[in-house]
Amino acid sequence: MTTSFPPGFLWGSATAAAQIEGAAFDDGKKASVWDTFARVPGAVLNGDTLDVAVDHYHRMPEDVALMKQLGLHSYRFSTSWARIRPDDASTNQAGLDFYSRLVDELLGAGVLPWLTLYHWDLPQALEDEGGWANRDTAYRFRDYAEVVYEALGDRVQHWTTFNEPFCSSLLGYGSGVHAPGRQEPAAAVAAVHHQHLAHGLAVSRLRELGAPNLGITLNLTNAVPQNPSDPVDVEAARRIDALNNRIFLDPLLRGEYPADIRRDLAEWGLDEVSETGLVRPGDLEIIAQPLEFLGVNHYHDDQVSGHPLAAPVDPSIVPADPHAVAGGRSVSSPFVGSEYVTFPLRGLPLTGMGWEVHPAGLRTLLVRLGREYPTLPPLYVTENGAAYDDEVSPDGAIHDAARTQYILDHIQAVSDAIADGADVRGYFVWSLLDNFEWAWGYGKRFGIVRVDYDTLVRTPKDSALAYADVIAASDAAASSSGAAGRSSAAGAPGSLS
Repeated sequence: MTTSFPPGFLWGSATAAAQIEGAAFDDGKKASVWDTFARVPGAVLNGDTLDVAVDHYHRMPEDVALMKQLGLHSYRFSTSWARIRPDDASTNQAGLDFYSRLVDELLGAGVLPWLTLYHWDLPQALEDEGGWANRDTAYRFRDYAEVVYEALGDRVQHWTTFNEPFCSSLLGYGSGVHAPGRQEPAAAVAAVHHQHLAHGLAVSRLRELGAPNLGITLNLTNAVPQNPSDPVDVEAARRIDALNNRIFLDPLLRGEYPADIRRDLAEWGLDEVSETGLVRPGDLEIIAQPLEFLGVNHYHDDQVSGHPLAAPVDPSIVPADPHAVAGGRSVSSPFVGSEYVTFPLRGLPLTGMGWEVHPAGLRTLLVRLGREYPTLPPLYVTENGAAYDDEVSPDGAIHDAARTQYILDHIQAVSDAIADGADVRGYFVWSLLDNFEWAWGYGKRFGIVRVDYDTLVRTPKDSALAYADVIAASDAAASSSGAAGRSSAAGAPGSLS
């Protein structure tokens, strides 16, 4: 592997509160939409719940010690709204205290805290009032952000508002594959806009309070037409690019919804601005706040067609029924107004999720962002990784060669993108730990550290050791050139320039 990274490049790993913490109803925490959804028959594989997860809530110091052992510069974690403001009427001090201890533990280990305010665990009490389909939830989010900042803002310098709003809006309210499990196109489009509004309100308030580095994380893709000469496939790719990428990027970075998206979604209120409509006067100005960084999550890109699939897919990898999920519950397409689009495979290797492995796609995406968005802030790859079925060797080791190669190849793609001019300043592997993988429960493992779900013992996999080697080599190169290395990255968390 031949890579080159700029001075101060940040190496980290990421998790999410709902997926690892457990303690689902301990110390004042109440149900999130995921706690509720996991109890819906057929929603989650094997009926798995988040009740224990991997018990990070009680094992946090051990997990931070693992981060230090691997040489991580930074740890991207989320705070649980349902733990901090469980009914959104009062603040749960015990919840805030947990995150305060986590931040202190990270700083003591020389690991930079990178905080995400929303990774999908909306308090069920707010969903009972309409959830993200209710405009008022955006203002509740701003208030929640302020509570977290008041507790942690003296030590946390990097604040991410939302992780992958595509999932918590279009998957949660359109397809029903994610919590809260609704299949309502109008609610899905409303959730997109209200989450944008929540982001803008929170960024504005956090900046007033003095937060130095503010951003958002989006899961972005390349929509590649199966036949670039076929207008039907080209149109299908345009629609997926619109609903996966531009419906998020353009309001945030340009202060507008693109004309084609407004046309596609006019039926659901996106094509007009009115005092009583979905989009109201002043909303887009609030949404388009200046940002210090954009997080990019990327696992795969997609070949896209406007025609039905020509051949059946392998049912061992992809369900024969595209509207069925891991738990067996029937769901819909998340692509509101473009439900006919299909995703034919290209014959590439597949991960355990049935996702195609195409590292060059990450390079293409990162370069494209800089080319198409003049106001683009610095980029961080805030999630990248792969699920595979791991085997524990007789010696207790986990020789996850496929995951290791996946990570190394994508790190190479990031380096290549930087050489092509992309302003990428960090990479976070997903995930530090095996965990609750949403509708797949504990059936899919993304971690570079294995968790035995019976004993909760943590064991670094070969992929973790290889990643630690990458970090050590990068630090050594930075040190030999006199550039800022690991210690300065952790010691000067306010610096993004």
